[in-house]
This record gives sequence, structure tokens and C-alpha cells, in this order.
Amino acid sequence: MLGPHFRVLVKPQKFHHLIGNQIKVAAAPYLLRRFHIQPPLLQSVPAGKPMDAGIEDPEKKKKKEEKAREKELKKQKALEKAAKLQTQQANASKKSEKKNVKRANEEDDNAADFIDPPTPFGKKKEMSRQMAKQYSPSAVEKSWYEWWEKAGYFVADAKSSKPPFVIVLPPPNVTGALHIGHALTAAVEDTMIRWRRMSGYNTLWVPGMDHAGIATQVVVEKKLMRERRLTRHDIGRDEFVSEVWKWKDNYGGTILKQLRRLGASLDWSRECFTMDEKRSNAVTEAFVRLHKQGLIYRDNRLVNWDCVLRTAISEIEVDYIDIKERTSLEVPGYKNRVEFGVLTSFAYPLEDDLGEIVVATTRVETMLGDTAIAVHPDDDRYKHLHGKHAIHPFNGRRIRIICDAILVDPEFGTGAVKITPAHDPNDFNVGKRHNLEFINVFTDDGIINQDGGEFAGMPRFKAREAVTEALKKKGLFKEAKTNEMRLGICSRSKDVVEPMIKPQWYVKCSGMGKGALDAAVDDENRKLDIIPRQYTADWKRWLENIRDWCVSRQLWWGHRVPAWYAILDGDKPEDFGLLDERWVVARNDEEAKALASQKYEGKEVKLERDPDVLDTWFSSGLFPLSVLGWPEDTEDLRAFYPTSVLETGHDILFFWVARMVMLGSTLGGNVPFTKVYLHPMIRDAHGRKMSKSLGNVIDPLDVVNGILLEGLHTKLSGGNLDPREIAIAQEGQKKDYPDGIAECGADALHFALVSYTAQSDKINLDIQRVVGYRQWCNKLWNAVRFAMSKLGDDYVPPSTVNPDVLPFSCQWILSVLNKAICKTVLSLESYEFSDAATAVYAWWQYQLCDVFIEAIKPYFSGNNPKFASERGLARDTLWLCLDTGLRLLHPFMPFVTEELWQRLPSSGHHNRAASIMISEYPSIVECWTNERVESEMSVIDSIVRSLRSLSQESRERRPALVLCRTMSDREIICRQQLEIETLANLSSLTVINENDAAPIGCAVSVVNESLSVYLKILGSRSAEIDLEKIRKKMEDIKLQQEKITKVMNAAGYKEKVPEKIQKANADKLESLEKEKLSLEEASQHMEAQISSNKQD
Repeated sequence: MLGPHFRVLVKPQKFHHLIGNQIKVAAAPYLLRRFHIQPPLLQSVPAGKPMDAGIEDPEKKKKKEEKAREKELKKQKALEKAAKLQTQQANASKKSEKKNVKRANEEDDNAADFIDPPTPFGKKKEMSRQMAKQYSPSAVEKSWYEWWEKAGYFVADAKSSKPPFVIVLPPPNVTGALHIGHALTAAVEDTMIRWRRMSGYNTLWVPGMDHAGIATQVVVEKKLMRERRLTRHDIGRDEFVSEVWKWKDNYGGTILKQLRRLGASLDWSRECFTMDEKRSNAVTEAFVRLHKQGLIYRDNRLVNWDCVLRTAISEIEVDYIDIKERTSLEVPGYKNRVEFGVLTSFAYPLEDDLGEIVVATTRVETMLGDTAIAVHPDDDRYKHLHGKHAIHPFNGRRIRIICDAILVDPEFGTGAVKITPAHDPNDFNVGKRHNLEFINVFTDDGIINQDGGEFAGMPRFKAREAVTEALKKKGLFKEAKTNEMRLGICSRSKDVVEPMIKPQWYVKCSGMGKGALDAAVDDENRKLDIIPRQYTADWKRWLENIRDWCVSRQLWWGHRVPAWYAILDGDKPEDFGLLDERWVVARNDEEAKALASQKYEGKEVKLERDPDVLDTWFSSGLFPLSVLGWPEDTEDLRAFYPTSVLETGHDILFFWVARMVMLGSTLGGNVPFTKVYLHPMIRDAHGRKMSKSLGNVIDPLDVVNGILLEGLHTKLSGGNLDPREIAIAQEGQKKDYPDGIAECGADALHFALVSYTAQSDKINLDIQRVVGYRQWCNKLWNAVRFAMSKLGDDYVPPSTVNPDVLPFSCQWILSVLNKAICKTVLSLESYEFSDAATAVYAWWQYQLCDVFIEAIKPYFSGNNPKFASERGLARDTLWLCLDTGLRLLHPFMPFVTEELWQRLPSSGHHNRAASIMISEYPSIVECWTNERVESEMSVIDSIVRSLRSLSQESRERRPALVLCRTMSDREIICRQQLEIETLANLSSLTVINENDAAPIGCAVSVVNESLSVYLKILGSRSAEIDLEKIRKKMEDIKLQQEKITKVMNAAGYKEKVPEKIQKANADKLESLEKEKLSLEEASQHMEAQISSNKQD
């Protein structure tokens, strides 16, 4: 008895010492319980008991001992088994540890093989010997751009015989760094340029920057005040302009760096700036020529005036806010908020004691410049006042009462309207119609001038309060009530825009506008296509109602107006510029003097140049001409004008695009481009407009390189926001980017932005989508890495591949690649960039990676001689797919495709291009198309999807059966059994027909009316769930049948509906009926199985 116990004890003790401390505590009590010394058979008889009472019956004793022995043997076996298992696990752990250590040592030894060696600047990238195991954007995207640029791949040749394809980059403002909207422009244009370059075009993509007159001046003025507590007037014009040039040199470099990092393949040899010497000469020449043609003139008109900037501003620089009720707003220069949304009514006393007439206004301070009161000619209330006068209560001026049926609505208010021709657009027109006096009551900085009488010297909104109080004192104030209104705010200074009459330079637009309109809408002679077409309606509406264009600005930064005022003896300084005929327009001082001497022969003339500068849009409107060397007759101008396409945002269709068409047609003899592609406007993920004060403006390089939240905060602090705006913006950043922005790389950003263009109006940009494409880059990387491992180091691609001899999956992948090429090229040609990106993505993701690479894995498993031929053909097809697929993807992801393409083995049968960007873009190969193979793969795909659904994506291989109701499907499945087993992860596949008994213990799914699949059930899968799915599918089919039947039974169906559609409906109904019968059969099978399970 004791022997076996002690023998067993030895092994566990030995094992116990071998294993770690973790086992000791757990095992010791167990061992002690199992191997204690048995008590002696005879014990002392307790006192008072007979001796025989303590003696056990021998038979019982024998049985008891046998049971104890059996019990101990069972325990011994269990212990031995446990000990053996522990030993195996310990040994396995040691082996694993050794293996891991060995692998780690190997990786340490070979770490250098996975790291790119340093590449000298501008040289072709030195790549690591082994592909890194994970995609890293920063590693992949370094060095390639510098090599592309230095190799001259971006430079266009004006002497080339290739057809030209030209884009002028919309010049970003020099005011700062690029934002995500600029990145969208760069992504879309780079996609076009790279595609056309690879397609055999002589591509030119011209980079440039805009001096952005008002925007830049505002930024530099803020900087000057913040850093030196000075205004531009404190330092003078020359020093201020010098400060702006410093700003340009600083931030211009930032913008160029950003464009390069984004991968934009711009022709930097033709880089330009709207205020460089050549572009400045072009601006001057354009102004002079247009003036000579009578298309530029000077006039005293109403403009949008900014009292803070002291300049006229463009309509695009005015943001309108709708005020529904009394609202107090902060206005620059005012300590207290100013109330808006108030309609003030007051009375004008009438001449000859005729009483008074009541008018109303939201800008009561402008009554100081009133010169008339308008009534409707048919309003009986005021007929007795026609031709009479009111008296101004503060200066005694006689104010005419006029009749104007165009302006006055007798049903609105009192039916009488105060007229201030110098301060209201509608009143200005009334003033012109009735020859009224135009009295400007404001200085350039919004102070009441001498015409304001007792209110002179007051800021305009202080005067508003003072005038109201004065009217009350005179008993003329009637009431002040809430009034809805639109208020114009300057987007640059945040000042309330003041309509003011000012002498300015104007471009006459009626004739040029008609030409620009016809270029886009004249079907017989259309010269310009606008994409998307919906914006042609906007083009038509704007140009049909075009007004002359004010091109002068009262700024210091910009192109000086090339006009000089002739000052003669006796002229007063305050009369400067008043007489239009005194202006001399010329290219330079010498020419101006010659013209003035000729005009004022014999008189002493002093010339003084106009201090104003030209509207930024004037120089930008000339950009397609000026970047190519106009007005000189250059090689570039002859080779590349007109350009091919303008790509920009739809928000500047009129302000920039229309003006380029007008100026290009007038000065260049033709429209400056033949197509206009308008991209959507980018918003944040919440649909809000990008704004620095909201903290949602995104620097594209922060998406490319990644940035922490603290870094985003720091950037805000370095800008021009005030502390309160910074606090709000930081809160917004905290909410949207709590962990900052992950590193995504330029390729992922490029692809995401192009994909977003399907949203034709607005893009709600979610950075997580960009992160998703960065992860997809990793999948792409791993797919190529796997492929490279299968190609081998010595692989040499063939010169040609014959699809007829390829395995089934190889024939299929080339056929669908053909379709992807076709879809991509057609989408690019029709400017449907999102569709193009989707086509490329879908082929790589869902066909190459998910199907083809998986389907060919059996050929490479263990180098089975059975698959020797298939293995070689699969290698050739795999190489062909990678080479073609990377070239197809390159315009959308330039960096990663270059890196992966360079790693592909090169065919020895022809010279490959040095870079993927100058290789040939894929085109359809007719012999690749195989509709039969695609149809068969469609059947296989349906079967695989159904089986995967049944397996619930489990990785455990199991047997399956497929029920075929047609011979054609049976033949397909038998031929492609290996593909189905591989893709559906099956241990076996059996084909059965309708006469075979229904499989037992299987989950079932109806693929279509001809096919059903059965998958062996493992574990606790519920047959009831599968039955419920089948019933739901039957319900769906029933609804489809009812819908089609209703259509087919409609009155006049046979007479009105084309035969082709009638046949399609009938075929669909028949197909649904067959599928319904198959589902009913599967339902019966599942019900029988459930019933059988219940009986068991």
C-alpha cells in the first residue's frame, strides 16, 4: 500500500521543485492531503467499551481497502496527468521564451535592415533593405518630394509637342499659413495634374501667392499695435509697407513649405507673387489699356466704407447678420455696446405751417444728411404736399418732398421716406433720379463732419444717441420700436459697414459681363463649362445684373493706381481729385509727365500720384495672363494660354472667376480657361464655418504630422486673437481634439479630401475619416509586403502575361482591374473625383486584398508541387496587379505609391521610368476583360458571403455543403471548389442536389433561387435564430413582390411602360418567386431540425 504512494510522491516532489513559486502554494496542500500516513488498524479501546467493539469485520475491511486503493489510483492518475501537463507547459514556455529571445536578438541584429539610411538632399531616396513591418507616414513620405523637384519632374516645357494641360493655383493669401481649405484645393489639383502628367500631357501647374491687400494690411496693423503700440499713421507709409514686405517674406516661406509637404507637384520654376515686378507691370498695363478703351473711369458713388480701416471694401468682405430684435453689439472704438434693431420715428416740420410729416429710420444720425422726403405719387394723404418743402430741425435746410413710385410703398409705415443720397444705396438711386444734393456727414473714420452742425466731432453712434435726445427736446421724436434688419459687418475689422459716397475708380462691366455670360450659356458657341452645372444658374444671375466694379482702395499695401492728378496754379489742396478730367493715366512718371505736358501745353503743371491702391481682385483677375508673361508675347503665353481648368471654391465664382473671364477675354483675346471646377466649402465636423475664434481652423500640417492639444493651444496664442477669443477657441479645441490630432500623413489627408468632394456644396470634415485612410495605408503596405514575400528576391516579371492560361482567380482580378481602370479614368475625365477615388479604393480593398490575395494563398502554402504552375502564374499576376494598381492609385496617394512601386522588381524586358509619377497611367487592356469569369466569381462571392454569415466570421474551419438547383451553378462550384473553401475558411465543401437528403446538424442560408448553403453547426448556435433570419428574408421578398405586382397592375402599364422595363419587372418577379420557394424549403428544413433537437 505504501509503495505506490511513495513512488508517486517522488514525481510530484521533483516536479514541485522544478516549477516556480507560483505552483508551490497551490500544490502543497493538495499533495499533503493525498499522501498522509494511514492510521494504524488497531487503536486503544476507549474506557468502558468491550474489546471486540473496536475490531472491524474482515470482509468490510477488505472492501473498504479496495475502494480506498481505487480512489487513490484515480487520484494518482489525475495527478500524473496534471504534472505531465504542467511539465509540457513549462517546457513550451521555456521554448517560447528562447524563441522570443532568439527572435528579439535577430531583430536587434537586423534592425538596420528595416530603417531607411540617410538620403542626401535632392537625391533619390535610399530605402531600407527590408520593408518595415508597419506603415509609418513620416518614414515613407520623407525625401521623395525633394528628389521629384530636383529631378525636374514638375517642370513644363513650352517647346514640347505633347498636348498641354495647365492649372493656375488659386494664389493663397500671404497673410499667414495655409488652412484645410487650401489643402483641399491642392489635393484636387494635384490629383488632376499627376493623372494628366502620367497620361502623356505637358502639364503645367503654376504656383503663386496673393498680396491680399486689405487682409494683409489688417494683420500687420494688428501686429504693429500689439508689439509696438503704434498705428500705420505713426510710422508712415514707406516704413509700414516695409513692415508688410517683412511679413510676406516670413509667411510666404511657410506657405511654400506647406505646399511641398502636402506633395503638391507645382512647377516652382514659374513661382510668382501678385506684387512681384512682372505681375505689377501687368497690372499697370491692364489699367492703362482698359482706361484707353473707356472701360475704366472715375466717379463719385456710394461704396461700402469701413471707418476703422478707412477704405472702401468689397462686398465679399462684408458679413451680413440678421437682427430679429433689439440687439446690443460690440463695435470697434466704442466702450459701450451699440444697440441695433431699433426703428426710430420722428417728424419733420413742414414749410408754410402745413404741419409735419413723419418718417422712420434705423440710422437716425443720417438725418443730418437728408435732402428729400419721398412719397408715392398716388398716395392721397400727401398729394397736397407735392413740390412742397420740409425744414431741417437742426440746420434749417429746405428739404424737398418728391414723388417716387419706385422706392415708396404707401402701405409700409407712414408712406413717407427720408432720403439721404450720400449714405444709402436706395436713396443714392433716388438722388440720381431727382437730381438731389448729396451731403456726406461723416469723416473717413466715422466722425460727424462740419455738415453735422452741432453734432460735429461726435462718433456716429454717439451722434445717434445725441440726435435722438435733440429730437425729443424739440418735440419731434415719435417712437422707437423693435425692427428686423440686416447689418453689414466688415469681416476684417468687425466694424459696422457705413454706406458713403466717395470718388473711386470703376471698371465698366456691362459689355465684358455679357461676353462672360455668353461664354458659359451660349449652347452654339460655348467656351466655358462650369462644374457642377448647377452653378451656371448663379453665373447667369450675377452677370445679368452686373454693376460696374469699384477697383480703388484707400490702403497702403497693394498696387498703386497708375494715375496722376494735374494740379494747376490756383488749385486749393482740399480740391485734390475733384475734377475727373484732371487725371492722367500712365505707365510711369515719365509717361504721365509727357501726357500732362501735351494736355496742358504752356501751363505749369504739378503731378501728384493717386495715393489709393487697386482692389486685390483686379490683380488676381489678371493672374492666368500675368503668370504666363503677359503683356509680353512669351513662349509660355503662346504654349499655355488659355489654361485648361480653374479649380476653386464656389464662394468666389463671381468675385474672382467671372472677373478673370472678363479681363482674360478683353485683354488676352480668349477665355482664360475652358473649364471651371468648383469644390465644396469645408466646415468642421459639426457643420460650422471654419473660424480662428472658434478654434476649429485646421493647419493641414497638423493633420499630416500630428499635434498635441497643447500644441494647438500654443498656435492660437501666437496669432492675432485677443485673450477672450483665445479662451473660447481653446475650449473649442478641447472639445473637438481632447487628445490632439493623430499623425495621418499627407497621403491619407490627400485621399480623404478628394473623397469628400462628392459633397457638392459643403464638406463636414471629420478628422477621424482621415485617420481611417491612414490605417488603410497600413493595409496597403502590408498587402504589398505579403506580395513581396511571395515574389521572392530573384523574381523577374515577364514581358507579357497571357490571361487565357491563368488560374481562375488571376483571370478574375485582371478583369475587374480593367473595370476599375475604366471607372477611374471616366470619373477623372468627368471631374467626379470622389467616384474615381472610390473606384481605386474598392479594387485594392475589396478585390485585391480581400479576395485575390486570400484566394492564391493555397498556391504558396508549403510549396506544394501540385500547384507549381499556378504558383508561377499567380506571381506574375500579383506583380502585374501591384504595378498597375500602384500607378492607378498614384495621383491620389503620391508618396506611398512611389515608395512601394520603387520596391517592386523591375521587368528586364523594358526600361522602367525612374519614378512612378512619370510612368504611364494605366489604360484598359482588352484581353483582360472576361465577363464569364466575373459572372462565375459573382456566384462564388454570393456563396462565400452566405457561409461567412452563417459562421459568424468564426476562424474555425468546418465542413459545408452547397445545394445546387441548376447544372451551370454545379459546374462552377465544382470547378472553383478550392476558391470557395479558401475564401469561406472551410475544411471541406460537398455539392448536393435536390434529390439528396437535407443535411442534419447544419445552419442553412438561401443564397438565391438556385443555391442554398449548409454549414456544420459547432457549439451552441441557435437554429431558431437562423429560422428567424429566413422568415425575415421571406417577408422582404413578399414586400418586393407586392411592390412590383402593384406597378404591373397599374392602369395603362402595358401601354405606357417601355417593353424593356416590363420584361425586367417580369424577370424580377419570377426570380423572387424562385427565391421564395427556396426559402420555404430552407424554412422547412430548419423547423424539422429544431423539432428533432427538442425530441433529443
